[in-house]
Amino acid sequence: MTQSGAQTSGGVGLRRTLGVGDAVVIGLGSMVGAGIFAALAPAARAAGSGLLVGLAVAAVVAYCNATSSARLAALYPASGGTYVYGRERLGAFWGYLAGWSFVVGKTASCAAMALTVGAYVWPGQAHAVAVAAVVALTAVNYGGMQKSAWLTRLIVAVVLAVLASVVVVCLGSGVADASRLDAGGFGGAGGVLQAAGLLFFAFAGYARIATLGEEVRDPARTIPRAIPLALGITLVMYAAVAVAVLSVLGADGLGRTAAPLADAVRAAGVPGLVPVVRVGAAVAALGSLLALILGVSRTTLAMARDRHLPGVLAAVHPRFQVPHRAELAVGAVVAALAATVDVRGAIGFSSFGVLAYYGIANASAWTLTSAPASRVVPAVGLLGCVTLAFALPGVSMAVGAGVLGLGVVAYAVRRWLAGR
Repeated sequence: MTQSGAQTSGGVGLRRTLGVGDAVVIGLGSMVGAGIFAALAPAARAAGSGLLVGLAVAAVVAYCNATSSARLAALYPASGGTYVYGRERLGAFWGYLAGWSFVVGKTASCAAMALTVGAYVWPGQAHAVAVAAVVALTAVNYGGMQKSAWLTRLIVAVVLAVLASVVVVCLGSGVADASRLDAGGFGGAGGVLQAAGLLFFAFAGYARIATLGEEVRDPARTIPRAIPLALGITLVMYAAVAVAVLSVLGADGLGRTAAPLADAVRAAGVPGLVPVVRVGAAVAALGSLLALILGVSRTTLAMARDRHLPGVLAAVHPRFQVPHRAELAVGAVVAALAATVDVRGAIGFSSFGVLAYYGIANASAWTLTSAPASRVVPAVGLLGCVTLAFALPGVSMAVGAGVLGLGVVAYAVRRWLAGR
């Protein structure tokens, strides 16, 4: 592959503009999103005082997935992420299944994140604000990767500043008590695994760096550096936030709240920081939405190149060198969903699908070498993905399996029609 990126049939390729810093920022923008503002409470309900153990388990699985993704992205620096890796290492079907899991699941996640922005910014007009956010961020992405990277830097700076403020206020208050870290009931192994499954998705954005592999400079060096850096920074921040909030609310109190970070700063005696936390959550949701649209559109581009999706979506803009038709299509679908459906409570299958996606990434990385020592990380990652997927609530598993089944049927029908 040339430095200018892979070319489409029309001869226009995506532009390689992202260095290590840009890639790390995009990874942070994907991970340090609205999840940390909401995921702690349900995780605490599941694990009780085992919340921090659940966070550690999620981090281990995320590290294995990140390492596998980085190795594969260095070898296959093309748009599409695990869709490309599965296709090249395991066969066309497995690549397709990864792409299907990602595009369908993450499209729903985009709509949910857009509605989260609306709920924080203007609760009475959440749908209208959600559509406006999707239109605005699609326009930013259309204008080129550098504009997206610049906006992501700003979002990451704001969110990290808000999270740091929460940590300082909570740990510096007289209310904080280290004994609360292990107080309350322990959720047992099942509860810890379910908490890890819920918290895992607060880490999942590092794959966005790999998905954008065709727009990264010197991907063989940049991606393996950027992914662990972004993951490491995120883990440190999440651990600090979890410890700070637990030390103020305890596992029982944390499990009962709908807005854990806002309630934590209020309990710490600084209610004036609550509006700042709400703004931080809205900005974080914007960052997640921006990164999600980027990732889904690039995977759509890759699948369209192979005709798993309409070939018209494989076009690259001759000036901005972005997959403009894929971006517009994704933006239109997400805007339609955000305008008409409240999917925030109905995207459990997205969690199941993301774990299936990373499971295929680890299976692909397993094939890179026959050396037993080099296969430990992908083996642990694959086992972790399967375990966490089946530790999710039953409804999430059932809906996720159903969505994957629809993808399998669609693939079989396409193959049958092609063979006629």
